[in-house]
Amino acid sequence: MRLSTEYSATIAEILASAEEQTGVVWSLQESGDLNVNLVQFAEGEGVGEHLNDEVDVLFVGVSGSGEVRINGTLHGLSSGTLILIPKGAQRSTRSISANFAYLTVHQRRGPLKIRVPRRDQE
Repeated sequence: MRLSTEYSATIAEILASAEEQTGVVWSLQESGDLNVNLVQFAEGEGVGEHLNDEVDVLFVGVSGSGEVRINGTLHGLSSGTLILIPKGAQRSTRSISANFAYLTVHQRRGPLKIRVPRRDQE
């Protein structure tokens, strides 16, 4: 689903249209300055640890509950929670409930590539 100046949608509508899809389920296409991604995971899924080496990233909790690990420190992420992940930090995310979703917002860079690790690799 794309958002433009002629169209708007609620996050709930976007998530409902994504059904069982996991990973990035929506991205803002119309901004030349910002990357905004809506990410959704089933319970136990997430993004493995990696270096946040390009830009500061703001996480905004949308639904469900999850964990964000930043340089080894665990933070809870749920609806309405904001977490800033600074450039240069090690980070990972993991859903601890069904329907865990969050937005990532940062300065525009290349396309986002999220891999969902297999459950046997945790």
